[in-house]
Amino acid sequence: MVEESRHEDLGVDLVSTSTRLARVIVRQILEAGITDAVISPGSRNAPLTLALFAASEKGLIKLHVRIDERTAAFFALGVAKASKRPVPIVCTSGTAVANYHPAVLEASHSNTPLFVITADRPAELRKTGANQTTEQARIFGKSVRYFADVSGAVYPLEMPLNALQTGPVHINVQFDEPLIGDEDSSWLDAIVVTPPRIFDRKKAGVFNSKSTHGVLIIGQDRAGFDAADVEKFSKELGWPVIAEDPLTFASAQSHASIFLTSTTIAKDLTPDTVVVIGRTTLSRSINSLISSARKKIVIDPRMATVDSDRSADQRFLELPKVEVAAADPEWVAKWSKYSQRTAKVVSELSAWSEPVIAREIGARIPSSTSLFISSSRPIRDIEGFAAARSGVETFANRGLAGIDGNISTALGIASVRKECVAVIGDLGFLHDLTGLIQNEEINLRIFVIDNNGGGIFSTLNARGSAGFETVFGTPHNLDICAITKAMGYESSKIENTSALIAQLSKPVKGVSICVVSAPSRESNAELIKSIYDKMASL
Repeated sequence: MVEESRHEDLGVDLVSTSTRLARVIVRQILEAGITDAVISPGSRNAPLTLALFAASEKGLIKLHVRIDERTAAFFALGVAKASKRPVPIVCTSGTAVANYHPAVLEASHSNTPLFVITADRPAELRKTGANQTTEQARIFGKSVRYFADVSGAVYPLEMPLNALQTGPVHINVQFDEPLIGDEDSSWLDAIVVTPPRIFDRKKAGVFNSKSTHGVLIIGQDRAGFDAADVEKFSKELGWPVIAEDPLTFASAQSHASIFLTSTTIAKDLTPDTVVVIGRTTLSRSINSLISSARKKIVIDPRMATVDSDRSADQRFLELPKVEVAAADPEWVAKWSKYSQRTAKVVSELSAWSEPVIAREIGARIPSSTSLFISSSRPIRDIEGFAAARSGVETFANRGLAGIDGNISTALGIASVRKECVAVIGDLGFLHDLTGLIQNEEINLRIFVIDNNGGGIFSTLNARGSAGFETVFGTPHNLDICAITKAMGYESSKIENTSALIAQLSKPVKGVSICVVSAPSRESNAELIKSIYDKMASL
């Protein structure tokens, strides 16, 4: 090793085992073509932190620093989703590791390549009462595709690139004192970067169907497939399309989740066969349509990992070749009729409301913009009230549909893209407020839909139950605009459609927050119900 030869004349080794081990790991990370890493400050992870810093100083990797391990992991998740490359996250021992768990779970259920590297004390200190020492080995259980407990002298590791293809991996690295080595960086001089590995898609076979009354349903995350590949598949199929993400597929039937709330319409549109790409996690009306079909086909690589018990008449891990009968023209026309009639109802909404906010964001967001949408009401409103179009690259954390880590994930995505917009509910925004503690050059505009609490519960069965406002509504009664201004961010309030349109038309420069003041949660629930009621007369 370079470090050993440097001190050969002195007859002494001044480079600790921990420093060597860290440098070997970082060297392999660089040579694998990984471009970003996220670290949080700590003592036990110092060998890795210093090695990564040295690499960043030479321009070999982009280093992101976050003081909160939970937000660090979600930031890395966003980077990985946008870049489709593994992103290492590095932390110290103890509770720091546990704070990675929410993002690891999301990565597991969305097959995102999160490379978790946790620093640990030597194994002999476990169960001895040693400070900041707990059982970190296999702490993430079945949520990771690969685990290794690493210790000892320097040796090349087998980088778990194959496992990263299908989700997060975890290596727990035991570092012994001393943790701080020399400042030599010559170990980086001979780095040879291998181009990022591209994994060949497996052949998925052929989907045959004689059905003339079929429907293609595309889940929000498209099961990880490229939008262009899904669009090509849909054209080959030639069936009506429902997309949980209507901003990517212009050929989709707009507002399907709304008009299918009518039992009459749903019965009229009962399909013989449905093909589902990914998961459908947003609307009961869509899932009811799937249940009504005689035959169900599912296409999703996660059935090989986290969704192994998912049932279907046929299951494909990759997009198959298509051999189907031509769709019945009357069947296709019937779908278009209901979509167009619902579009008229949606277009006539004029009063300031959450459906109008979603409609305008969907229509006005510039093409070539990346959009992150948080779980709960915002993503359902975009699905229901935004008209189908193309040109917008959308992201969401729908692996487990949590409201945690939304700011951080959006920032991670924006760090890889030129301009990014995020739509986040007020509770989700406050949940990840520490995600705003960052100093990077990122272009992200966040629209916070502020209805002072958990608006989604007013549209669910919990509405009207005893203690509803306290335990479900959970009003925060906070001035989000003032909070974000106090944190040093440009922040403004939006209270009408014209102000929203004006903000959507502005170039995105730096990080800014637009607090969209929505009417009461109860009035929003009543409006949505009234729209659903109108579907009966279409």
